[in-house]
Amino acid sequence: MTAFEDLVARATADPQVLGLILTGSQARDMATEHSDHDVMVVVESFTEAWPEPVVHTPELDTIPYLLEWLSDTSDKWFRWQFRGARVLLDRTDGTVLADLCQAQATLTPGEAHEWSREYLDGYINQIYRAAKNRRDGRLTLARLELMESVSWFLATLFALHGRVRPYNKYLRWELENYPLGEPWDAATLPERLVDDPAALWPDLEVLARQKGHGDVVDAWDSGELALLRPTGA
Repeated sequence: MTAFEDLVARATADPQVLGLILTGSQARDMATEHSDHDVMVVVESFTEAWPEPVVHTPELDTIPYLLEWLSDTSDKWFRWQFRGARVLLDRTDGTVLADLCQAQATLTPGEAHEWSREYLDGYINQIYRAAKNRRDGRLTLARLELMESVSWFLATLFALHGRVRPYNKYLRWELENYPLGEPWDAATLPERLVDDPAALWPDLEVLARQKGHGDVVDAWDSGELALLRPTGA
């Protein structure tokens, strides 16, 4: 019996366990010979059998997790781990855990609006800083700003689609399984981001305006925006 199988057996035999949620590469059919199993053990409260600290081993991460935490969507970075998660056991009513996972991995309309505006402004700020450094001959510093802009770009792109930004490891998986459509193609977007994150600005600006966030763009001075356009490079 593997460590994963042993955990599932122990949890299934324990009535205090409300559910099991598999996340990570194993849940998304991306596992390699080096992949472990990441399993959240959902409980009402921590017990001697399921104490709070996460137990890490090369084969298995056991993550005791309070049921009430699944309703807390305040940790923006943590939420994407529920995208594609698999509910292995649900002792609620059979749908609660799946619904909570879906709610974690999906933005409400209000969140999508707020996050889009925040991240869009941040992305513009980063590529504007890069453009200024490039204009002034500070090419290494410009590159550093562009590297930092990638996170802002991805957060903006997915928020504009009402989605939580995936971790980089799963970017292709996300785009393949939940396509955004052109020009955000799974086969090319990662490479485009690596090559030149600022080059995606024209397409992102079009999308942002389509989604009703043109005022965020227009809040920037026309001279500043000129640096971001091909004619102002």
